[in-house]
Amino acid sequence: MSSASEFATIAIDAMGAELGPAEVVEAVVLALQEIKHPIRLILVGQASVLEPLVTAKGLDNDERVQIQHAPSVVTMDEKPKDSFKNKASSMYRAIELVREGEAGAVISCGNTGSLVFTSTLRLKKIPGVERVALATIIPSREHHWVLIDAGAEPETSAVRLVQNAIMGSQYCKAVLNVKHPRVGLMTIGTEEGKGTEMIANTHQHLKKLEDTIHYVGLIEGFDTFRNVADVVVCDGFTGNILLKSLQSCVRTLKSTLTDALKQNPMRMAGYALAKGAFDHMSKTFAPDRFAGAPFLGLNGVVLKTHGSSNRTYICSCIRIAVETLTSDIRGQMEKDIEKANTMMKTTASSESDQPVVHKPL
Repeated sequence: MSSASEFATIAIDAMGAELGPAEVVEAVVLALQEIKHPIRLILVGQASVLEPLVTAKGLDNDERVQIQHAPSVVTMDEKPKDSFKNKASSMYRAIELVREGEAGAVISCGNTGSLVFTSTLRLKKIPGVERVALATIIPSREHHWVLIDAGAEPETSAVRLVQNAIMGSQYCKAVLNVKHPRVGLMTIGTEEGKGTEMIANTHQHLKKLEDTIHYVGLIEGFDTFRNVADVVVCDGFTGNILLKSLQSCVRTLKSTLTDALKQNPMRMAGYALAKGAFDHMSKTFAPDRFAGAPFLGLNGVVLKTHGSSNRTYICSCIRIAVETLTSDIRGQMEKDIEKANTMMKTTASSESDQPVVHKPL
């Protein structure tokens, strides 16, 4: 879907948010006001709950807003296999709308495991993709960057990391408008050979894809905020720890600074004088601008946002869904991954043909 004249149709699991369906409806109001591209939003959930909320906001006769009844809800502690069996849930039905072509994207604040499991089984993966990956955008002082994988696949392989690098690069182009994203591979040092054998193999593969992605090599943790790479590639275990550590660090710094400024009138006066600077810093690192994280590698756009997301976060997720839908991200991913897979198979085949040399004891 790339034509600017087309509507971007998005199915929203309206029952999965911790703040309730009312907050989701408020996000819809914001999205209709702020997003310039033509959109249609399908609220999936219990009609008896959603209809009064939509009517109260004057959206009951708005052709851009529809309600799709789904009587059941996936709980946060529900196991993915159990939730998959519940065909009447708002999450399952929202995903089905994408599979049936009624919507181009699905958004949910609900159970992450259930969302990945059901989306993968119902939408299927892009040909050649081994596993889906969760991509999230991290705000920084000089530039924003994409972290992939942020938690979808804790255990991975060199092949999957290469595929993640390709998918992350295409996503960065679509949402951050970076023409030639710099891709870095996360490890414990920038010297050749640093890290695990899997990292070393991934590094060698990525170096051979210079005409597909702009690979800048191995990077360390402190490089992430030094404007070295636009896409940071790692396994989901490392990525999820990094993401949550960064989120906790920002909250800690904010609360510590707030407490320190409130200690006496002189500090409060200083804060008043520097309020412009503090507002600028807050806006730069505000997480709500890129609140939605897509599961890349699926035949359809699936975005996850925090269970505690408010209307601003959910509206941001809707905007990201629109930007992803209006780019040719899926088609280009498939072409680049096919090329990378062919290269890696050829490399593996040539290496297996090499004679085995036994070193003397």
